[in-house]
Amino acid sequence: QVQLVESGGGLVQPGGSLRLSCAVSGFTLDRYGIGWFRQAPGKEREGVSCISSRGSSAYYADSVKGRFTISRDNAKKTVYLQMKNLKPEDTAVYYCNTGVRAAKGSWGQGTQVTVSS
Repeated sequence: QVQLVESGGGLVQPGGSLRLSCAVSGFTLDRYGIGWFRQAPGKEREGVSCISSRGSSAYYADSVKGRFTISRDNAKKTVYLQMKNLKPEDTAVYYCNTGVRAAKGSWGQGTQVTVSS
């Protein structure tokens, strides 16, 4: 059974940092690119960052460029999203996913990130 489980969210003050983790099981991680997405209250889900299967290339949305860093450890079957200089507008539920599962509308529970003083 394919599973991607997000963790690491929480409440943080503006300017703070968090590292999200995405633990995968049920498929061979090093064959797939993985994306991080987020959905804020009342807004549509948006792509934040993605990383290629071997980690050689990454993409960032303009809103997070220079503040977020995506990485992966295929041996540990985990993908990370390091978030620094967090802003209130980063508040959202964060999800990780493969492109195929995202296109099918199959999502995990996500992890809540709240940036507030």
